Amino acid sequence: MKIAIVVALQTEFDLVKNIFTSFKEVENRHITFFKGDISGKEVALMKCGIGKVNAAVRLSELINVFAPDMVVNTGVAGGIDTEVNVGDVVVGHQCCYHDVWCGEGAWGQMQGLPLYFDGSRKILDIVEGLSLDNLHTGLICTGDQFITEAIGLQTIKRNFPKALAVDMESAAMAHICYQRNIPFASIRVISDTPDKETDNQTQYFDFWETAPKRTFDVLKKVLEKL
Repeated sequence: MKIAIVVALQTEFDLVKNIFTSFKEVENRHITFFKGDISGKEVALMKCGIGKVNAAVRLSELINVFAPDMVVNTGVAGGIDTEVNVGDVVVGHQCCYHDVWCGEGAWGQMQGLPLYFDGSRKILDIVEGLSLDNLHTGLICTGDQFITEAIGLQTIKRNFPKALAVDMESAAMAHICYQRNIPFASIRVISDTPDKETDNQTQYFDFWETAPKRTFDVLKKVLEKL
């Protein structure tokens, strides 16, 4: 099985790279990625950059070059529900856009596409079988903004009351995988909670100062069982 793992940030990239058994850097066309082995699986790891366009463009290029059987997006996200806390892991059973309005259909839905992009059932089954604390499955919302205030969170929760986390890439990658018929999963670590903190930007930066590498252990456990 060939698995593509995509992250947005260099800090996320460095954490994931540590779980490779072996790897080499590959430069192909307009992208650079690391190719190697994790738990006996052939894996490509790429940093796409922040935001929906970067995520969609870079993932499309990686799919063309690497032809993965599955795509996994991992990294950090903001927690937007009272049941999630900093350090918790949220695996998206679905992903959606929170900043799309096309005039018809539901808020967040692009015409001709589903409102919600489903996560890989195989990965969800694995996650639900793990005996780990602070692990959740639920809706991840995506938009091109960093949610810094409770009012922004309240707008998202009003439109998507079941959402657990918010990020800037997951739904864009899920969108591409939907169109390419490739199983997709988003595994996100909660770095800040704007509904619980008045200064979640400081909370976010503190997270990177104290976040243990074990926060990405869920990804490794999932790969071991695929």
